[in-house]
Amino acid sequence: MTVAAVQLRRRFRRFLAAEIEGLAAFDRAASWDGFDPAFSRRMGEAGFIGLALPREWGGHGRSALERYVVFEEALVAGAPVGFHWFADRQSGPLIARYGTDAQKRAILPALCRGELCFCIGMSEPGAGSDLAALRTEARPVAGGFVVNGTKLWTTNAHRAHYMIALMRTTPRGEADGRHAGFSQFLVDLKSPGIRIRPVRDLYGREHFNEVTFTDCFLPADSVIGRVGAGWAQVTAELALERSGPERYLSCHVLLTELLRRLRGSRDARVRVALGRAVAELITLRALSLGVAAQLAAGEDPQLAAAVVKDLGARFEQSLPALAQDLVAVTPTLDAQAGDFRRVLASLMLVVPSFSLRGGSVEVLRGIIARGLGLRAGGGERDGQ
Repeated sequence: MTVAAVQLRRRFRRFLAAEIEGLAAFDRAASWDGFDPAFSRRMGEAGFIGLALPREWGGHGRSALERYVVFEEALVAGAPVGFHWFADRQSGPLIARYGTDAQKRAILPALCRGELCFCIGMSEPGAGSDLAALRTEARPVAGGFVVNGTKLWTTNAHRAHYMIALMRTTPRGEADGRHAGFSQFLVDLKSPGIRIRPVRDLYGREHFNEVTFTDCFLPADSVIGRVGAGWAQVTAELALERSGPERYLSCHVLLTELLRRLRGSRDARVRVALGRAVAELITLRALSLGVAAQLAAGEDPQLAAAVVKDLGARFEQSLPALAQDLVAVTPTLDAQAGDFRRVLASLMLVVPSFSLRGGSVEVLRGIIARGLGLRAGGGERDGQ
């Protein structure tokens, strides 16, 4: 860890201590689903958003490792970073890498100030685990494109300003290969012809959405990168989505509460179980940091990112069962119950989705197998 990263970590910890002091464990357990636009703006004002983006576009020109430090500390503290999370994690870096100067000028400074919320337009009905099977079409017309189709499981679309969407710009039957004919678009969600319908999850929350495009016109300058280059761009974006600390720290508040509750236990079974969980956490952190180092070096981390996401999801999904095994309590969302029972109940309802977000287990293991030379051919199959 560099001196600059250590200093940044200390400064950000002081910021968090002042900003979220007294926030209950139940609220902190929302992790990167916690949504507070005012908090995001304060983070931006303090210089903690857009850390690795270029200074000329409002960023701070820091390293991927320094950005990682802020992501990690925010998740450990349970800070409500959901408003700017996708924008900071992948949308901003994607625009900085592939966008036009006009797109960078319009988006990146406001993003770094914590003023913009983004959502991700990848998954579709019938194509959630097979991204190459998406059917939403952006048909070229004079001055731009007309879009028809539907995106699904689109987190925060109902409160986002923009979507970065992958769409077909060449009809499926005319594309030169399964992964050809795709383009990415910067979509202003106030555009006519867009309907956003919330989808309620097991928890009762309405943060997922179905986004339907009906003859929605997108101007030519909404294309990100080159027309037809969308597949290479989206796979690079997915490496950012899959490899960060949110892939093993989404349930960190539960682990912290479990350790606090069992502190000082002399039960050998408890000590062994907790020791294994902490050891696995440390290992996942090392793997995730390795991906950050690859990104900083300009290397392709797609295989390593898939490993982190797969192992991280399995680790996090094991934590509620571990907590139930070690502590005999009834999980409940009752506001009168203690923090531990409420945190446990909330995460029991959330963790099933971890098998899908960022790519299903089957998708990731296929990528890993191909990367290790154990499986030939194929391409990205992915869910939101």
